[in-house]
Amino acid sequence: MKQAKVPSDAEFKRVVALTSQRKHAERNRMALMLSYYAGMRVGEIAQLTWADVLSSNGTVKDRILLRAETTKTQEARFVFVGDKLRRELERYVGAMDQAVPSGKPFLRSQKGKGFSPNTLCQLFRQLYADAGIDGATSHSGRRSFITKLAHTGVSAKVIMTLAGHKHLSTTQRYIDVNDEMLKSAVNLV
Repeated sequence: MKQAKVPSDAEFKRVVALTSQRKHAERNRMALMLSYYAGMRVGEIAQLTWADVLSSNGTVKDRILLRAETTKTQEARFVFVGDKLRRELERYVGAMDQAVPSGKPFLRSQKGKGFSPNTLCQLFRQLYADAGIDGATSHSGRRSFITKLAHTGVSAKVIMTLAGHKHLSTTQRYIDVNDEMLKSAVNLV
């Protein structure tokens, strides 16, 4: 099975810039950021509620609990909120016109309901296609997250845990390698 393209930094900036000029810009940008900066699966993003992301005093949580029923492996796990994702979450929260009840979907469709994983998957595919990034899918941000961690020297066990994988071999399949990375590696010797 062909894997989703890992967009370059320039390609990701292009899709974000294009998204910001479109209808539902804030929501769509947030979906991209949850995938890219947290490595979340599209089904996990679709199931997020405001209570998952915000504490009772309205601040962004340090970590987001993904309930077992919302994960592919049916095991609960935490998504840790890094500085870049925190800024994006705070930006999104600030862009909301009104207070949102805690149990409501974090990302809402045009009809005001939560996305299904399939519909959100189609949205990702369309955003990447509109930006001219061939082969990118809803998994592209997740693969970018895992690849960036791997290439900065983060332990394989840590990456596996953050990704919610049960087996290291699964995590390894997500890591993209390109010529520049190979060249950098041999220059270390």
